[in-house]
Amino acid sequence: MKKSALQKARAAYQPKLPIALQGAVKVVEGKPTQSVADQETIQKLFPNTYGLPEIRFEKNSTAGQGKPVNVGVILSGGQAPGGHNVISGLFDGIKKIHRDSRLFGFLMGPGGLVDHKYIELTAPIIDEYRNTGGFDIIGSGRTKLEKVEQFDKGLEILRELGISALVIIGGDDSNTNAAILAEYYKAKNTGIQVIGCPKTIDGDLKNNLIETSFGFDTATKVYSEVIGNIQRDCNSAKKYWHFIKLMGRSASHIALECALQTQPNICLISEEIEEKNMSLSDIVSYIADIVTARAAEGNNFGTVLIPEGLIEFIPEFKRLIAELNELLGANADKVAGMDASALTQFIMSNLSAENVASLKGLPEGVARQLMLDRDPHGNVQVSLIETEKLLSGLVSAKLATSQKFKEVKGKFSALHHFFGYEGRCADPSNFDADYCYSLGFNASALINAGVTGYMSSIRNLVKPAVQWIPGGIPITMMMNIERRNAEDKPVIQKALVRLDGEPFRKFAEQREEWAHNTCYIYPGPIQYFGPTEVCDQPSMTLKYEHRN
Repeated sequence: MKKSALQKARAAYQPKLPIALQGAVKVVEGKPTQSVADQETIQKLFPNTYGLPEIRFEKNSTAGQGKPVNVGVILSGGQAPGGHNVISGLFDGIKKIHRDSRLFGFLMGPGGLVDHKYIELTAPIIDEYRNTGGFDIIGSGRTKLEKVEQFDKGLEILRELGISALVIIGGDDSNTNAAILAEYYKAKNTGIQVIGCPKTIDGDLKNNLIETSFGFDTATKVYSEVIGNIQRDCNSAKKYWHFIKLMGRSASHIALECALQTQPNICLISEEIEEKNMSLSDIVSYIADIVTARAAEGNNFGTVLIPEGLIEFIPEFKRLIAELNELLGANADKVAGMDASALTQFIMSNLSAENVASLKGLPEGVARQLMLDRDPHGNVQVSLIETEKLLSGLVSAKLATSQKFKEVKGKFSALHHFFGYEGRCADPSNFDADYCYSLGFNASALINAGVTGYMSSIRNLVKPAVQWIPGGIPITMMMNIERRNAEDKPVIQKALVRLDGEPFRKFAEQREEWAHNTCYIYPGPIQYFGPTEVCDQPSMTLKYEHRN
C-alpha cells in the first residue's frame, strides 16, 4: 500500500497512555449507580446489569501473568477519527494480558456479527492502521442489534471462535445496543462480556465520567480550519455571506466548538432557539438585522454557522416532526407500499391543521424531505434538509422588502456549504490519537476485570495524558426512556449544549462583538508535530467545561 509522507511519519507516532495503564492495574470500585432518568423502568429492563458500581483503575505494584483471551470488536455507526487507535490500543492491551490473546474484527458493523463475517486482526494488519483516520480496517455499519435472533446468531460465532468478550465502538444508539446485548448474554449466563467505547463526532455522548466522545476534537479542528479559510476569503472579497451547515443532528456541540475556534459573525445554537421559543421568522429576523447592521458599516459580508439539526428545535417544526414520526411509525405497514403522491395525501389528511399549515409554509423541496426521507429509526433525515439554503433564501426575501436595508444601500449575496463527511475520517489529532488508544487499552483492562455492560471511560482529559484517569461506567447509568418510532425505548440520553455551561456562556459573552465587527480567527490545519501548546491541546469545549 503506497503511503504519503505524512502517513509514514504518523505510523511512527507512539500514543501516550495514562500512568495507571502503563503497568499492572488494580480495580477500585465506586458507589452503585442508577440511570439518569426513569430508574424503575430501566431497572426492570436491565435486572442483571443495572446498579453496578463505577470503576477506576490504579497502578498495581504486583500482578501475575493473565490468561489468553479471545476478543471480538465491532465498529458501529458513522465514522469518527481515531477508531483505528481504539482497536490498536485494544490489541496491545490484550497482548499485554497474554501474548497468545487474539482479536477478531467483525466486518461492516454489527451485521458482521449476525452474519458471521470476520477477520482475525494480527500485528501486521494493526500496524498498517495505527494513527490513521477512517474505519476501513474492518468497515462499519448501522445494523441495530435488538432482536433475540440476532443475539443468538452472534452467540454462535462467538462460541465458535472462543470469544469471551465483545467490544462495541459506537455512539449512543450503538452503546444502547451494547447494553441490551450485555443484559441478554448475562441473563443467559453465556460468559460473554460486552464493553462499549464512546464514539461520535457530534459530541452528544458524554457526562461527568465520559468527558467527551472520541472524534469530536479532530472533526471540529478540521471544520474550523475550513471555516477559517472561508472567513479569510470572505474578509478578502468582502461581498459574500457564507451560510455554513455543520454536522450535529441532536445537539449543537460542533457548531459551538467551531464558533469558539473561529469567531464567526453568527452561530445559531439549536438548544437556545428551543429555549427561547424562537420561530423560523424570529431566526430570519435575527440574521437579517445583523446583515443590515454590518451593511451600515460598509461590510456586506459575513459567516453564519448552522447546526445540522436546527429545524428539529424550532418549536413549530419540532411539533410537526414529532407528529410526523408518530403518524408514520404507528402506520408503518400501511405506508410501506405507498408512492410519494399517496404518502403525501395520507400525511396531509391525518396531520393536525396547525402542522399542515407549517408544512405548507415551507418550500416544496424541504416539505418533501420532511415527509418522505426517513432514517432506519423512522426519523427525519435532517442532514438532507438544506437548512443553509432555506435560511439564506428567507433572509434574502426579508431584506428585499426592508426599508432600512435600502437606506444603508446594503447588498446581500449568499454562498452555501455543508461540512460533514470532510471531518469524519481525518487522521486523528494528537489528542484523539492518545485518547482513542487509551480507550482501547482501557477496554482490555475492563475485560481483564471480568465486567460486562460497561463503557470505557478516560477522565481528567484537560491534563497531560499521563495524568488521565482510566476506568469504566455501567452503560445503564446513561439511559432513559424516549419515544422512538411510535414506541417507548430505553436509550442513552443525549447530552445537549447546556445553556448554563461555561462553553456557551463564553460564546454568548462575545457573539455581539463578533456580529458587528470582523473578529475572525484562522486556526489553520491540525498540527501533528511541534510544541505541545500547538499539537496536543483538547477542544475549547473541554477546556471551558473543566476549567478550574
